[in-house]
Formats: sequence, C-alpha cells, structure tokens
Amino acid sequence: MQIRVLGCSGSIAAGSRTTSFLLDDDVLIDAGTGVGDLTLDEMARIDHIFVTHSHLDHVLAIGLLADSVTRRRRAAERAPVQVHALACTLTALSAHIFNGVIWPDFTRLPSAAHPVLQFQPLAIGEVLDLGGRQIEVLPASHTVPAVGYAVHHPQGAWVFTGDTGPNAALWQRLQGLTVAMLVIETAFRDDEHALADISRHLCPAQLQRELQQLTGPADVYITHIKPGEVDTVMAEIGAQHNPHRIRALQTGQLMGWPDTPGNV
Repeated sequence: MQIRVLGCSGSIAAGSRTTSFLLDDDVLIDAGTGVGDLTLDEMARIDHIFVTHSHLDHVLAIGLLADSVTRRRRAAERAPVQVHALACTLTALSAHIFNGVIWPDFTRLPSAAHPVLQFQPLAIGEVLDLGGRQIEVLPASHTVPAVGYAVHHPQGAWVFTGDTGPNAALWQRLQGLTVAMLVIETAFRDDEHALADISRHLCPAQLQRELQQLTGPADVYITHIKPGEVDTVMAEIGAQHNPHRIRALQTGQLMGWPDTPGNV
C-alpha cells in the first residue's frame, strides 16, 4: 500500500492544493483541489472516496471528478464511485452541492439506475475492508460533524486526523494502535490562537498538548497550514520539545511503509 499526497494546504495559492490523499490508485481520502493534478485515466480508476467532513476545501473535487469520468466509467460498465462519509455529511452534499443548482446530482446521473456516484453512510468506529485494506473511521472535533481515518497495516497505522481541534476521543483510540505515520493539522500560528479555537483547528501550542498524548515517538506530518504561513508555523513547532519526528507535509509526497519502494 502507498499513499500519495495530492493536496495538503488549508486554502489555495500558486503551488498550494487543498486536502486529498490517494491510497494506491483507487481510493481517495478527501477530495480537495489536488485531485485536479491527476490524469483523466487516474481519476477514472478511483472507486472509493472517503470524506472527512462537508467543508468545501475537502469536497469540491467530488462533483468535478464525477463529471470528468462519467463517459469512461459508463463505457467500461464500472460500478458507481462509492462516496463514504457520515450520514449528515452526505445529506449536506446532497442539499448544498448535488442539488441541481450548484451542481448536477450525479447520484442520479447519467440515470438513477446507473449513477456515477453512490453515497454510503459510515459511523465512527467502523472499519471498512476494501480488498484486504482496512480503513477505520476515527473521531474528530470540528465546527461541523467530522471524522478522521486510519489505514491499518501490520507495520503500524497511517492516521489522518482530518480537520480537528483538541480531541481527547482520538487519543483514547490511538492508545490502542501502533501509529506509524500521523498526519495532523495545524492551521494557524500561535498568535491566532483565538481564531483556532473558534474554528476548531489547531495552532502549534495546542498541537504540542495533543501530541503529548501520542504513545511513543512517531513520524508526524503537519497539514492544513494556510498558504504563506508554513515557515512561521513550522518554526513555532520546531521550537517545542517533543520526541516526535515532525515535518510539514508536501504535495506530491509518497507515504508508505518501510517495505514500500519510493517512500519519502
């Protein structure tokens, strides 16, 4: 298994892509602007999309991907792309995006019997098996209902917190896991602590308190930093004392386990 970082920024600018990860060649975790860097053939191979929450920077590529791959998947008689998310997140997508006003309803196109997208509700604590790959739904604490995900592996889990503020429930679950890689957000600088609190994101001081609950040293990757703020946020994190190997996540980075060629 290998995970390719398609986007890891909290917003857009030249060189910045919003959150999306590609697991192997057929599973997306979130669907931000980074999906647009895939070729049409790569998009057409995606069979599953796991969504953390309903905010635009994490979902905006779902509709565009559906429109792009309709003809190829229909010609190949492929099953609908399965969109996995909390039931309330799927309701939000139906009401606010796939409503015929903002975007066509691809859960009923090109026909209700054979749509491009199919919505599949999931719940926190659920573990889905996709051809031997196990993906667990983790708790998150954000301004809208949200989750994170863990991709299990014998050598340790890849964990993505999604957008979240301080989150005791997450660390309780992770205490029972061996975490190989942790992708965690830090959206704001420390001088924007109040804004981080209001928006249910993390700043470096909060990150340090959260990571104190992570058992054992781990490879930690920081995501969702606002464009133009990476150096400041990472400098504030670098000034902290903790046992973890912390670095900023990079668009285009390949993440995997030691037995996976080409890891970064």
